[in-house]
Amino acid sequence: MHAVIHGVHGSPGRTGWKAFYTRRQLQSPTEAVEWATLPPGAVSGEHRHTRTEEIYLVLDGEGEFFFNGRPHAVRRGSLALTPPGNTHGLRNTGDHDLSWWVVETLAPATQAALAAPAPPGPVTPRSRPVPVHLTDLTVTPHVDTTTVFDGPLVAVDRHVLLAGEELVTGADSSEIAGFVNAGSAVLDLPGATSSVTAPVAFLVPAGTRGRLTAAEDCELFTVELRVGPA
Repeated sequence: MHAVIHGVHGSPGRTGWKAFYTRRQLQSPTEAVEWATLPPGAVSGEHRHTRTEEIYLVLDGEGEFFFNGRPHAVRRGSLALTPPGNTHGLRNTGDHDLSWWVVETLAPATQAALAAPAPPGPVTPRSRPVPVHLTDLTVTPHVDTTTVFDGPLVAVDRHVLLAGEELVTGADSSEIAGFVNAGSAVLDLPGATSSVTAPVAFLVPAGTRGRLTAAEDCELFTVELRVGPA
């Protein structure tokens, strides 16, 4: 189940939204791991990011990603990066729902402000002109985000598993947020084994390992979120 929100970022119409994990569940300085959807013709309004670094990863459908006012065509597998100081938005240009995965992490200036013992001054994003950063993960399945982002999000990967194949994921100094976008699998985490069927999110805590065994052909995405300092 997900919430239905009207007028997201000032746009008319409705948006489906669900938060999988927020700061309370995450070890890394990450604001949230979320899912959103737009019906045909709907818009998630353009808005400026000043505190956070954010990815949009299109899970299904097609649309236009707006970056600093300019539209760029996106479809299933498109990954868009938005550093602080830039505006973005999304429009569904297809004939069925457009859904996307959202991971929003705290920029270093925001982390410093939250950690300050005294009332902090204004959060100032790093000032730099940046081009749009769009990648088709169906063509380039691994993206190193550290050339664009300064915060905890360091990599995004697309994995395709055939029935019976396994993926082991995890890191000592990072937590791994995952999303199974198609198919079904058995997910083994420390102390728990679950059967999962798309669409479903999962989280592998830092210092542990998770194992996914595909029960049928699967598509999934993972994001590495650094827990310690850069």
